Amino acid sequence: MRTALLQSSGRPGSVAANLKVLDEAAGRAAEAGAGLLAAPEMFLTGYAIGDDIGRLAEPADGDSADAVAEIAERHGVAIAYGYPERSGETVFNSVQLIAAVGTRLANYRKTHLFGCFERDHFTPGEQPVVQAELGGLTVGLMICYDVEFPENVRAHALAGTDLLLVPTAQMHPFRFVAESLVPVRAWENQMYVAYVNRVGQEGEFDFVGLSTLAGPDGVARVRAGRGAELLLADVDAEFLAASREANPYLTDRRPGLYGSLV
Repeated sequence: MRTALLQSSGRPGSVAANLKVLDEAAGRAAEAGAGLLAAPEMFLTGYAIGDDIGRLAEPADGDSADAVAEIAERHGVAIAYGYPERSGETVFNSVQLIAAVGTRLANYRKTHLFGCFERDHFTPGEQPVVQAELGGLTVGLMICYDVEFPENVRAHALAGTDLLLVPTAQMHPFRFVAESLVPVRAWENQMYVAYVNRVGQEGEFDFVGLSTLAGPDGVARVRAGRGAELLLADVDAEFLAASREANPYLTDRRPGLYGSLV
Protein backbone atom coordinates (compact mmCIF):
# COMPACT_ATOMS: atom_id res chain seq x y z
CA MET A 1 0.00 0.00 0.00
CA ARG A 2 1.48 3.32 -1.04
CA THR A 3 1.56 5.62 1.97
CA ALA A 4 1.86 9.40 1.96
CA LEU A 5 3.32 11.35 4.88
CA LEU A 6 2.35 15.02 5.14
CA GLN A 7 5.21 16.80 6.91
CA SER A 8 3.66 20.17 7.72
CA SER A 9 2.57 22.37 10.60
CA GLY A 10 -0.25 23.89 8.57
CA ARG A 11 -1.51 27.10 10.12
CA PRO A 12 -1.59 26.82 13.95
CA GLY A 13 -4.90 28.02 15.36
CA SER A 14 -6.92 27.71 12.13
CA VAL A 15 -8.88 24.52 11.64
CA ALA A 16 -10.29 25.77 8.34
CA ALA A 17 -6.82 26.48 6.92
CA ASN A 18 -5.50 23.10 8.04
CA LEU A 19 -8.43 21.29 6.43
CA LYS A 20 -7.51 23.05 3.17
CA VAL A 21 -3.89 21.89 3.50
CA LEU A 22 -5.12 18.36 4.18
CA ASP A 23 -7.46 18.50 1.17
CA GLU A 24 -4.65 19.59 -1.14
CA ALA A 25 -2.31 16.90 0.20
CA ALA A 26 -4.98 14.22 -0.15
CA GLY A 27 -5.42 15.17 -3.80
CA ARG A 28 -1.68 14.93 -4.45
CA ALA A 29 -1.45 11.64 -2.55
CA ALA A 30 -4.33 10.12 -4.51
CA GLU A 31 -2.81 11.22 -7.83
CA ALA A 32 0.40 9.44 -6.82
CA GLY A 33 -1.51 6.23 -6.11
CA ALA A 34 -1.46 6.39 -2.31
CA GLY A 35 -4.10 4.53 -0.34
CA LEU A 36 -3.29 6.31 2.91
CA LEU A 37 -2.29 9.83 3.94
CA ALA A 38 -0.90 10.45 7.45
CA ALA A 39 -0.67 13.95 8.98
CA PRO A 40 1.25 15.03 12.11
CA GLU A 41 0.29 15.24 15.76
CA MET A 42 -2.34 17.93 16.47
CA PHE A 43 -2.40 18.81 12.77
CA LEU A 44 -6.04 19.89 12.79
CA THR A 45 -5.48 22.80 15.20
CA GLY A 46 -1.77 23.28 15.68
CA TYR A 47 0.28 22.09 18.64
CA ALA A 48 1.65 25.10 20.57
CA ILE A 49 -1.62 27.02 20.76
CA GLY A 50 -2.00 27.17 24.55
CA ASP A 51 -5.54 27.45 25.87
CA ASP A 52 -6.91 27.37 22.33
CA ILE A 53 -6.44 23.62 22.62
CA GLY A 54 -9.48 23.42 24.87
CA ARG A 55 -11.44 25.90 22.76
CA LEU A 56 -10.79 24.05 19.49
CA ALA A 57 -11.10 20.50 20.83
CA GLU A 58 -13.88 18.46 19.23
CA PRO A 59 -15.50 15.05 19.73
CA ALA A 60 -14.20 12.20 17.61
CA ASP A 61 -17.42 12.40 15.58
CA GLY A 62 -17.50 16.22 15.42
CA ASP A 63 -17.73 18.63 12.51
CA SER A 64 -14.05 18.38 11.64
CA ALA A 65 -14.21 14.59 11.55
CA ASP A 66 -17.06 14.94 9.07
CA ALA A 67 -14.96 17.36 7.01
CA VAL A 68 -12.00 14.96 6.93
CA ALA A 69 -14.34 12.11 5.99
CA GLU A 70 -15.60 14.18 3.05
CA ILE A 71 -12.02 14.86 1.93
CA ALA A 72 -11.11 11.17 2.21
CA GLU A 73 -14.15 10.04 0.25
CA ARG A 74 -13.79 12.68 -2.47
CA HIS A 75 -10.14 11.77 -3.12
CA GLY A 76 -10.48 8.05 -2.42
CA VAL A 77 -7.67 7.95 0.15
CA ALA A 78 -7.70 6.98 3.83
CA ILE A 79 -6.53 9.73 6.21
CA ALA A 80 -4.96 9.65 9.67
CA TYR A 81 -4.78 13.02 11.41
CA GLY A 82 -3.90 14.36 14.85
CA TYR A 83 -6.33 16.58 16.77
CA PRO A 84 -7.43 17.55 20.29
CA GLU A 85 -10.36 15.32 21.20
CA ARG A 86 -13.03 16.52 23.62
CA SER A 87 -14.99 13.96 25.62
CA GLY A 88 -17.19 15.80 28.11
CA GLU A 89 -14.86 18.03 30.14
CA THR A 90 -11.79 15.95 29.25
CA VAL A 91 -9.40 16.68 26.38
CA PHE A 92 -7.13 14.04 24.84
CA ASN A 93 -4.27 14.30 22.36
CA SER A 94 -5.69 11.98 19.71
CA VAL A 95 -5.25 10.59 16.22
CA GLN A 96 -8.15 9.37 14.10
CA LEU A 97 -8.06 7.10 11.06
CA ILE A 98 -10.79 7.54 8.45
CA ALA A 99 -11.27 5.15 5.53
CA ALA A 100 -11.28 6.16 1.87
CA VAL A 101 -15.06 5.68 1.88
CA GLY A 102 -15.40 8.20 4.70
CA THR A 103 -16.09 5.84 7.61
CA ARG A 104 -14.28 6.28 10.93
CA LEU A 105 -12.03 3.25 11.46
CA ALA A 106 -10.14 3.93 14.70
CA ASN A 107 -9.38 6.62 17.26
CA TYR A 108 -6.38 6.57 19.61
CA ARG A 109 -5.63 8.76 22.64
CA LYS A 110 -1.97 9.42 23.45
CA THR A 111 -0.99 7.35 26.47
CA HIS A 112 2.37 8.94 27.34
CA LEU A 113 2.23 12.73 27.62
CA PHE A 114 5.49 14.63 27.14
CA GLY A 115 6.47 17.51 29.38
CA CYS A 116 4.54 20.09 31.35
CA PHE A 117 2.86 21.57 28.27
CA GLU A 118 1.05 18.34 27.42
CA ARG A 119 0.29 17.41 31.01
CA ASP A 120 -1.26 20.85 31.54
CA HIS A 121 -3.61 20.51 28.55
CA PHE A 122 -4.38 16.82 28.10
CA THR A 123 -5.48 13.70 29.94
CA PRO A 124 -3.54 10.55 29.02
CA GLY A 125 -5.36 7.74 27.23
CA GLU A 126 -5.57 4.28 28.73
CA GLN A 127 -5.77 1.97 25.69
CA PRO A 128 -2.27 1.14 24.41
CA VAL A 129 -3.16 -0.83 21.28
CA VAL A 130 -5.67 0.56 18.79
CA GLN A 131 -5.82 -1.03 15.33
CA ALA A 132 -7.83 -1.13 12.13
CA GLU A 133 -7.75 -3.17 8.94
CA LEU A 134 -6.82 -1.15 5.86
CA GLY A 135 -5.70 -2.28 2.43
CA GLY A 136 -5.03 -5.82 3.63
CA LEU A 137 -2.84 -4.57 6.47
CA THR A 138 -3.35 -4.28 10.21
CA VAL A 139 -2.69 -0.62 10.93
CA GLY A 140 -1.87 0.53 14.46
CA LEU A 141 -2.01 4.04 15.91
CA MET A 142 0.37 5.77 18.30
CA ILE A 143 1.47 9.37 18.93
CA CYS A 144 5.01 10.81 19.22
CA TYR A 145 6.44 10.10 22.70
CA ASP A 146 4.55 6.78 22.82
CA VAL A 147 6.95 5.22 20.29
CA GLU A 148 9.90 5.91 22.59
CA PHE A 149 8.61 3.27 25.04
CA PRO A 150 9.64 -0.17 23.72
CA GLU A 151 6.84 -1.88 25.64
CA ASN A 152 4.27 0.12 23.68
CA VAL A 153 5.57 -0.89 20.28
CA ARG A 154 6.13 -4.49 21.33
CA ALA A 155 2.49 -4.68 22.41
CA HIS A 156 1.54 -3.70 18.85
CA ALA A 157 3.89 -6.33 17.42
CA LEU A 158 2.34 -9.04 19.57
CA ALA A 159 -1.12 -7.87 18.50
CA GLY A 160 -0.19 -8.24 14.82
CA THR A 161 0.30 -4.63 13.71
CA ASP A 162 1.84 -4.46 10.23
CA LEU A 163 2.04 -0.70 9.84
CA LEU A 164 2.34 1.58 12.86
CA LEU A 165 1.31 5.19 12.21
CA VAL A 166 2.99 7.68 14.54
CA PRO A 167 1.90 11.31 14.08
CA THR A 168 4.44 13.36 15.99
CA ALA A 169 5.49 16.82 17.13
CA GLN A 170 9.15 15.99 17.66
CA MET A 171 11.26 18.99 18.55
CA HIS A 172 14.91 20.03 18.79
CA PRO A 173 17.20 18.54 20.10
CA PHE A 174 15.63 15.08 19.76
CA ARG A 175 16.24 14.43 16.06
CA PHE A 176 17.90 11.09 16.92
CA VAL A 177 14.42 9.67 17.53
CA ALA A 178 13.50 10.04 13.86
CA GLU A 179 16.98 9.20 12.60
CA SER A 180 17.83 6.20 14.80
CA LEU A 181 15.13 5.08 17.19
CA VAL A 182 12.25 4.74 14.72
CA PRO A 183 14.14 2.43 12.31
CA VAL A 184 15.24 0.31 15.27
CA ARG A 185 11.64 0.04 16.49
CA ALA A 186 10.62 -1.17 13.03
CA TRP A 187 13.44 -3.75 12.99
CA GLU A 188 13.04 -5.15 16.49
CA ASN A 189 9.27 -5.44 16.14
CA GLN A 190 9.14 -6.54 12.49
CA MET A 191 6.72 -3.94 11.20
CA TYR A 192 6.64 -0.76 9.14
CA VAL A 193 6.67 2.46 11.16
CA ALA A 194 5.47 5.74 9.62
CA TYR A 195 6.67 8.68 11.70
CA VAL A 196 5.22 11.99 10.45
CA ASN A 197 6.37 15.23 12.04
CA ARG A 198 5.64 18.94 12.22
CA VAL A 199 8.17 21.52 10.98
CA GLY A 200 9.54 24.90 11.94
CA GLN A 201 9.14 27.17 14.94
CA GLU A 202 5.86 27.10 16.83
CA GLY A 203 5.70 28.93 20.14
CA GLU A 204 8.61 27.72 22.26
CA PHE A 205 9.12 24.59 20.12
CA ASP A 206 11.37 24.06 17.09
CA PHE A 207 10.10 20.99 15.26
CA VAL A 208 12.80 18.99 13.50
CA GLY A 209 10.86 17.45 10.60
CA LEU A 210 12.78 14.34 9.41
CA SER A 211 9.59 12.33 8.88
CA THR A 212 10.27 8.77 7.77
CA LEU A 213 8.74 5.46 6.86
CA ALA A 214 11.01 2.67 8.12
CA GLY A 215 10.72 -0.97 7.09
CA PRO A 216 11.12 -4.20 9.08
CA ASP A 217 14.73 -4.37 7.88
CA GLY A 218 15.47 -1.17 9.79
CA VAL A 219 15.95 0.81 6.57
CA ALA A 220 14.18 4.12 5.96
CA ARG A 221 12.22 3.89 2.73
CA VAL A 222 11.98 7.67 2.60
CA ARG A 223 13.09 10.54 4.81
CA ALA A 224 12.16 14.21 4.81
CA GLY A 225 14.35 17.20 5.49
CA ARG A 226 13.48 20.12 7.74
CA GLY A 227 10.82 21.76 5.54
CA ALA A 228 7.25 21.02 4.51
CA GLU A 229 7.05 17.95 2.25
CA LEU A 230 4.72 15.24 1.03
CA LEU A 231 6.58 11.93 1.15
CA LEU A 232 5.55 8.72 -0.61
CA ALA A 233 6.69 5.18 0.15
CA ASP A 234 5.31 1.67 -0.25
CA VAL A 235 4.39 -0.74 2.52
CA ASP A 236 5.05 -4.18 1.01
CA ALA A 237 3.07 -6.99 2.66
CA GLU A 238 5.11 -9.71 0.91
CA PHE A 239 8.41 -8.19 2.03
CA LEU A 240 7.04 -7.91 5.57
CA ALA A 241 6.05 -11.60 5.61
CA ALA A 242 9.49 -12.66 4.34
CA SER A 243 11.23 -10.45 6.89
CA ARG A 244 9.20 -11.92 9.72
CA GLU A 245 10.08 -15.40 8.51
CA ALA A 246 13.78 -14.58 8.49
CA ASN A 247 13.95 -12.55 11.71
CA PRO A 248 13.30 -14.62 14.88
CA TYR A 249 12.91 -11.79 17.42
CA LEU A 250 9.26 -12.39 18.17
CA THR A 251 9.41 -16.20 18.11
CA ASP A 252 12.59 -16.33 20.21
CA ARG A 253 11.15 -14.25 23.03
CA ARG A 254 11.04 -15.81 26.53
CA PRO A 255 8.18 -13.95 28.26
CA GLY A 256 8.61 -15.92 31.46
CA LEU A 257 11.87 -14.06 32.07
CA TYR A 258 10.42 -10.59 31.71
CA GLY A 259 7.92 -10.42 34.57
CA SER A 260 10.10 -8.01 36.54
CA LEU A 261 9.71 -5.39 33.78
CA VAL A 262 6.17 -4.66 34.87
